Amino acid sequence: RSVKTLVQYAGLEQTSESAEPLHLAIGMFDGLHLGHHAVIDTALQSAHESGGKAAVLTFWPHPSALFRSQDPTPLIMAPETKAHILGSWGIDALITQEFTPEFAAITAEDFLPTLKRHLPNLTAIYVGENWRFGRGRRGDVAKLVSEAKKCGLTVLSIPRVNLDGEAISSTRVRRLLREGEIEQVNALLGYTYFSEGSVESGKGLGSKIGFPTLNINWAPDLQPRLGVYAVKVGRLGSTERIPAVANFGLRPTVEDATAPRLEAHVLGVCSFGAGDELTVEWQSFLRAEMKFADVDALQSQIAQDREQAKTWFGLA
Repeated sequence: RSVKTLVQYAGLEQTSESAEPLHLAIGMFDGLHLGHHAVIDTALQSAHESGGKAAVLTFWPHPSALFRSQDPTPLIMAPETKAHILGSWGIDALITQEFTPEFAAITAEDFLPTLKRHLPNLTAIYVGENWRFGRGRRGDVAKLVSEAKKCGLTVLSIPRVNLDGEAISSTRVRRLLREGEIEQVNALLGYTYFSEGSVESGKGLGSKIGFPTLNINWAPDLQPRLGVYAVKVGRLGSTERIPAVANFGLRPTVEDATAPRLEAHVLGVCSFGAGDELTVEWQSFLRAEMKFADVDALQSQIAQDREQAKTWFGLA
């Protein structure tokens, strides 16, 4: 991904004035799926045509952390991953507004004047057709349009994008990730789901049984289904990717861990080691994690997993 230099602001209070007309896409945009891309791309195209700037206003944490603190919605991606992808899409600026009780209390009527006060050159707003805003989520797109007229702003609401007869949504992506339906997830995202993390030194068990693994430091808010996956691995910032087989799990045969770990075994020559920053692109779910009678049984299964992954990549 060639990443544009993205100007980032920690909230509306931190933004600086820009001379160009500002085209602003607003939403949680968790996962940055094809539906989100349709909204953001419309803002990008309009900004490009008018000689303006395209920006995204998003929120952190998820509003559910405020309203359902006992059971907040787990996020598909970390804020830094979101910024990375938006930069690759060509967005000029990202405003990450902290979702505080004070921000949540802004009424639907006061929402646009608040934006306009912080963003004087705001020209147009882009949202999904089902977007809600303002205290108690009372504002809908019709309300946004009527309020925008008072401020001299344009509003474009983008229809939901469907795949296989069902709307693409972050909720749908979360469900499929939990089910291990990674190929469907990738179809909804429009790119390959990926993890980023540094390689840490492990206990060396993989090497002892003939399958050395890279232990990747990655702790997502939303955990994909535990199990074995066909993946591609590469250095952060590089486009080169190498086929591998990965396990995301608790390793019940050798230890009963409390938090899942991502381990990847490269199918071929491995040039990565401790300290390297890697990207892991998830391609296909091979099997669920299971507990084996002993290490020999585990070793036998890993050999099968490796062959299955090679077959999937056409390397067998």
